[in-house]
Amino acid sequence: MTVARKALAGLTTIAAGLGLALATTGTAAAAAADSGSWHAYGNTNPITSSPATWHCAGSKAIATNVLAQVCAIRSVGGGAVQGAVIVRNNQSGLFSVSARMDLYTSSGTGLGIWTCASSGVAANSWSVCFGKTLAQSGAVNSMGIAKGVNLGTSPNV
Repeated sequence: MTVARKALAGLTTIAAGLGLALATTGTAAAAAADSGSWHAYGNTNPITSSPATWHCAGSKAIATNVLAQVCAIRSVGGGAVQGAVIVRNNQSGLFSVSARMDLYTSSGTGLGIWTCASSGVAANSWSVCFGKTLAQSGAVNSMGIAKGVNLGTSPNV
């Protein structure tokens, strides 16, 4: 695990223990994060509705009736990749969440870190925080955080 990933994982554990969101604590000086972007999907599952290949870690509860998972995504043509954090809000009201993910090659080269500022996920719907799309033919994976909860690392895609 690289220094940036160790810092991200370590600060996630500390932030969760203190009840803080990682978006407010940062990732130390390991790497600066770029802005990701939120996309609302309503009641449409973003994975099954996409022609791209999504490899995701298991879903984790980030609040009562709210699940999140981190994914690495490969384009249909295979030459582009991106990281994503999916949030499913099964609550009856709006849920605010921030998310963060990285993208690494299978050999450990960091490709970037992206943060989506706090946004409202509508009741009974999906929203996805996407990182930047990058040209990359080799395998990649992503580690993610949502609402201060470590979502683990996605399988390689």
